[in-house]
Amino acid sequence: MTQNPGARSTCTASQTTPTINGYFAKSESPSSSPRSLYDVCLEIRKKVDSFLAEKPSAPLLRNVQTRLREAIGVVNEAFERYGPREISISYNGGKDCLVLLIIILACLADRAPRPTDSSSSLRVPEKFQAVYIVSPHPFSEIDDFVVSSSAEYQLDVNRYELGMKQGLEAYLADRPGIKAIFVGTRRTDPHGEKLTHFDPTDGGWPDFMRVHPVIDWHYAEIWAFIRHLEIPYCPLYDQGYTSLGGTEDTQPNPHLKKQDTNGGGFLPAYRLVGDDEERLGRDK
Repeated sequence: MTQNPGARSTCTASQTTPTINGYFAKSESPSSSPRSLYDVCLEIRKKVDSFLAEKPSAPLLRNVQTRLREAIGVVNEAFERYGPREISISYNGGKDCLVLLIIILACLADRAPRPTDSSSSLRVPEKFQAVYIVSPHPFSEIDDFVVSSSAEYQLDVNRYELGMKQGLEAYLADRPGIKAIFVGTRRTDPHGEKLTHFDPTDGGWPDFMRVHPVIDWHYAEIWAFIRHLEIPYCPLYDQGYTSLGGTEDTQPNPHLKKQDTNGGGFLPAYRLVGDDEERLGRDK
């Protein structure tokens, strides 16, 4: 159903600016100073607070407000349990972890160090920690978006071209202080059905707490949040991809194929509605 409109490295990038379609692109003036984490968090916090103060007539947006308040509570609980150097986000540039990142940064607004406050730097590092486990045969658009959005949002990303388990093992070896990782898994994702907001990793996996603030969000709610707050996202979603993996197991969603006289192309991902149709473009 659609609706109407092994290797490891650390990601770095120059300052970025959003283009007309919302996608982060490299700035033409890389010599300008990047924003601090505090400035980023404060801007996002204002945007999130403004949305929560709205009284939307659309039931979908009212549902998103409810989901958002719940997710904020989970994120704040995680920050009470774990110090800023003990927690990270699993970030691959996809829509779900992008929404999660925005919520985390909004919650960090009260914790992030002000540029002129040296004492508060003990509370939160200058960048928020993240881990990026690269899919086999990755899309260049995904890699580019991870790099550019990480620069925009002040993320300190460790990148691993390894399997998920091996990549997490390598990450915890590189960052032994990590005790918890925010994950953008939703209940309709594979293996997401029985997850809660806080779940230790399964036996045989690297040991840390998985935190799932957006576990109960629906597909349409993810896109309503992204579009209502005008959050830039990976451009593959505008080409009909609804669930991103690698180039050899991911195609545009067949339910978004345009049915017009020109006969080609796909509608953007946000035109899809049903959770059960989200992964129809994935081979596995």
